[in-house]
Amino acid sequence: MLARSCLRSTRILNGARNGATALTKRPISSYSSGASSESPMKLNMTAAASTALAIGSVAWYYHLYGSTAQAMTPAEEGLHPTKYPWVHEHWLKTFDHQALRRGFQVYREVCAACHSLSRIPYRSLVGTILTVDEAKAMAEENEYDSEPNDEGEIEQRPGKLSDYLPSPYKNDEAARAANQGALPPDLSLIVKGRHGGCDYIFSLLTGYPEEPPAGAQVGAGLNFNPYFPGTGIAMARVLYNDLVEYEDETPATTSQMAKDVVEFLNWAAEPEMDDRKRMGMKVLAVTTVLFALSVWVKRYKWASVKSRKIAYDPPKASNRVRD
Repeated sequence: MLARSCLRSTRILNGARNGATALTKRPISSYSSGASSESPMKLNMTAAASTALAIGSVAWYYHLYGSTAQAMTPAEEGLHPTKYPWVHEHWLKTFDHQALRRGFQVYREVCAACHSLSRIPYRSLVGTILTVDEAKAMAEENEYDSEPNDEGEIEQRPGKLSDYLPSPYKNDEAARAANQGALPPDLSLIVKGRHGGCDYIFSLLTGYPEEPPAGAQVGAGLNFNPYFPGTGIAMARVLYNDLVEYEDETPATTSQMAKDVVEFLNWAAEPEMDDRKRMGMKVLAVTTVLFALSVWVKRYKWASVKSRKIAYDPPKASNRVRD
């Protein structure tokens, strides 16, 4: 009787032990399988969505700011200009500051008689084209309106570095009257405002033939230039060999002067280009380091997940308690 009671107690204990083992193993196995199937899936979907968002943002930014916006279409222009290898258009190249200084000299001695550069202050020329003393001396050559005095009269004062380059005419009407009704455009953004940019301006300045070709019809008071819309332009040829005398003794040919003044006008349209490229290189360097660190952190954090082995341990069948 005692032996039978002991056997029955032993079977009850074994059954309870097997049941406890089944209860403990079953939630662990189910949790592991659920975590391995749901958590990585959510992380992968999140990473894919983030990558798609980043690629879409870059594409949208390039669509808006990556391409050069022109104010005119090729259909509105004349003869398509030749593509020239401008050095400053390369990603890792900057402006030729010596060429900018020569181009500014061409603008002052030739172009400034008719065209304004109203968006460029003297201070922006410092460090790129002129020294501080040169810019101050040049600004003081012109007079600007000062603040009204106690009597309400506006006196004239010498120019300062904060002043902008003066216009050759007082207003548009005076400019039209001096140019037979044609209004000389402002050259501050002329490179960005014409289709072809630097290529168009250079071709226009060097595209005047000695005589119009046979059959070409040009209106009265106009000059033939195949690169200008309609081939009839009010501006006559202005660049001739040895027209200016460069300080660095560079031969002042027509093409050399056109090239220098075009580079200067391109700088006038985007004087921040050198700083922008320098900042871009810094951003690329920092982004490369951060990308390498993110790859390493990802491999470190996911090493335990990718190297683990998940096995299902089914619960053992429990012995039925016998009376």
